[in-house]
Amino acid sequence: MAYKINPDSCIACGSCIDECPVEAISSGDYYVIDPELCIECGACADACPSDAIHPE
Repeated sequence: MAYKINPDSCIACGSCIDECPVEAISSGDYYVIDPELCIECGACADACPSDAIHPE
């Protein structure tokens, strides 16, 4: 089960991008996690200051 970023809670701070060991997070209007690349480590969720990242 990959992690997902809630666009309503994401503040686009970029904290999660540097924490992802497989570079599964990309930016745009808001940040998105590619479920094909996500290894479910949770590093992004731990780094998120707005609690916007949760397992799907």
